[in-house]
Amino acid sequence: MTQTACQLSPCSRDIVTNDLPGSVRVNSETAIAIIPARYQSTRLPGKPVIEIQGKTLIEHVYRRVEKAKSIDRILVATDDERIAAAVRKFGGNVTMTRSDHQSGTDRLAEAAEGLPAEGLVVNVQGDEPLIEPEVIDRAVISAREGGAEMVTLSTKLVGRDAIEDPNRVKVVVDRQGFALYFSRSPIPYSGTTFLHVGLYVYRVGFLKRFTQLERTPLEIAERLEQLRALEHGFRIRVVEVESESWGIDTPADLEKFKSALR
Repeated sequence: MTQTACQLSPCSRDIVTNDLPGSVRVNSETAIAIIPARYQSTRLPGKPVIEIQGKTLIEHVYRRVEKAKSIDRILVATDDERIAAAVRKFGGNVTMTRSDHQSGTDRLAEAAEGLPAEGLVVNVQGDEPLIEPEVIDRAVISAREGGAEMVTLSTKLVGRDAIEDPNRVKVVVDRQGFALYFSRSPIPYSGTTFLHVGLYVYRVGFLKRFTQLERTPLEIAERLEQLRALEHGFRIRVVEVESESWGIDTPADLEKFKSALR
């Protein structure tokens, strides 16, 4: 796609009217952020509704996404009424999904069923309350430019403990900025290490296609869904940003977030 003003604001050509909560007229440049959220978590059960300084974790994420200039609508997708009630309480948009999804991406695809194939979906992780609005905008602009089926983010990772932490996913890219590999192990062997920031942007049509692809050996080995796209031959553009966001996976992460707010 050639560079146009549509990169910065939605074009006027409407494709369909979306009847999801908080409906908005959707065109090929519209970006709808969907935050998949589930209650069950092995290491931190019920984390979306944990309150930190008077706000639930899911609200902290929602409010950050609200500040992104490129986002036209935000929607939380969940199968748990406790999370749905928390979102409604702070005035957010929520849609209920099935409870048998194996991944957040599957939940996302169900939530996006009413959207046209050319619409943009921004997959925001529900446990990253420090995600910067500016990096969301960078990802959306890159997706509007085209050239890859998926767009995601990376930032420089420093500190041996962080580099060796399997909960911090690393990524390496080629000279054009397309992902070569994602891993929980330190990559590359030497040189600068880049942390994968778990935000994705894709067209609705590809999102639906992705969830229908067969799972792949590397995806299973690393427990990283994005490797399925690479193994099936699709391209992922990785936009380098400056970000201090991290996912809250453990009680220690939660305490770190509380300290950051203080």
